[in-house]
Amino acid sequence: MVAVTEIVYRKVLRPLLFRLEPETAHRVTLAWLAMLPAITRTDDQLLAIRLWDLDLTNPAGLAAGLDKEARALAAWRTLGFGFAEIGTITPMPQPGNERPRMWRLPERRALINRLGFPSAGMLAISPRLESFRRRNPGLRIGLNFGPNKNTPPARVADDYAQLILRLGHLADFIVINVSSPNTPGLREWQAPAAIGTLLAAINLARGNLPRHPPVLVKLAPDLDQEAVVKICAAAEAGGVDGFVAGNSTLARAEVGLTDDRQGGLSGEPLRERARALIRMVYQASGGRLPIIGVGGIMNAVDAWGHIRAGASMVELYTGFIYEGPALIGAIKHGLLHLMKSGGWRSISEAAGSASR
Repeated sequence: MVAVTEIVYRKVLRPLLFRLEPETAHRVTLAWLAMLPAITRTDDQLLAIRLWDLDLTNPAGLAAGLDKEARALAAWRTLGFGFAEIGTITPMPQPGNERPRMWRLPERRALINRLGFPSAGMLAISPRLESFRRRNPGLRIGLNFGPNKNTPPARVADDYAQLILRLGHLADFIVINVSSPNTPGLREWQAPAAIGTLLAAINLARGNLPRHPPVLVKLAPDLDQEAVVKICAAAEAGGVDGFVAGNSTLARAEVGLTDDRQGGLSGEPLRERARALIRMVYQASGGRLPIIGVGGIMNAVDAWGHIRAGASMVELYTGFIYEGPALIGAIKHGLLHLMKSGGWRSISEAAGSASR
């Protein structure tokens, strides 16, 4: 079945979608996925993982950016994901940057985007999440939060606090996005002193929730080792529960690409840069805090490499665009083979084994 799905996608659906402008293709895909019924998939117990008192049936999740407004929630479990990260969500609605703002690089299996957090806003997204939670409590959902573009720096922490107070009770975990390259000044909040200020406001807001979901900070893959060490220390001191490593990259020559279009690069060229960040975060945090590894995952070997580098969970976006829905099943099947052939007893045991 997986092989048939892969052939249909590669030979029929992908060529049709790739004739469309990328954002149009994105909307068409989400509209189709939104029609899929919720079907619970059974995963091999070897893939199960428990983090932050959460049980996940497998470590492969949907990365933020694909379902920004929670329009296709049921589809992600139906397709076999262990969890889905929704967003980036901003407090108030905003259109994002002007078009064109997304480009495909098929020869490199990559994307460039400068979307700039287009969002319907937290009040529009909240009812969809609440409705889905009532009907399908099984899917683990992460919510990715970011500030509005026109929020002055002195109010950015308040934006994150608002989001947590309004939507935090609907999240299994929360991701604080301070690493998108497409919102001016956002990456400055990765600085140790700045991240401490954000986490203080975030933890204060989280304390008002009936349940305290774990908070993760999403870091950029363009940080050097010294910066990562300082950021991880400040974040851990501020009470962070984990990290997402990482986001899209502004690098071009460093990943073997010549392209002057502005925006963050994702996909296959990002893989080694993302893995280096995962390794640095794992070592800087001493393996104490879970990491979600993101960037360049196109197959099970890529996912396994991120896990061995330090990730307890992995996420897909660009790989899903190029390889189609069969990729999730192929990754899970491949991870099982790699674990069994290597004698690994769990994902948790393997996480970080190449970075110790």
